[in-house]
Amino acid sequence: MASRVRTSPGAAYDLGYHVVWCPKYRRPVLGGRVKTRLEQLIHAKADEHGWEIVVLEVMPDHVHLFVKPHPKNSPSYVANQFKGFTSHHLRAEFGHLRSRLPTLWSRSYFVATAGAVTAETVQRYIDTQYERPSKGGGNA
Repeated sequence: MASRVRTSPGAAYDLGYHVVWCPKYRRPVLGGRVKTRLEQLIHAKADEHGWEIVVLEVMPDHVHLFVKPHPKNSPSYVANQFKGFTSHHLRAEFGHLRSRLPTLWSRSYFVATAGAVTAETVQRYIDTQYERPSKGGGNA
């Protein structure tokens, strides 16, 4: 895929982030209607901000997104916009997500700039999401 430089007043940019996040305790709850609705919500949030979604993969136990935001939006802002918006709507629409999980998403997420991440790095992050953080531990 050819890279496309985007412009806005005062900036020309081609910025992309790989963002990966998992449900709490990596529970496999992102299938069927939940998966379909999650994809719709992610696209709606990206459209609201004018962000381009290049790749979106929703697996039962994690979300992998490659998004091209405006440079004024930090990686943490981008990740938290998707996580907060989708959690609020999915938990309101699907009661089993409220009863099985204290929160939909784990607190952590993985972000890397385009071209700086390997499949092995992403998989290592996903694999650690089975672990419950220890008290006082600094787990991401």
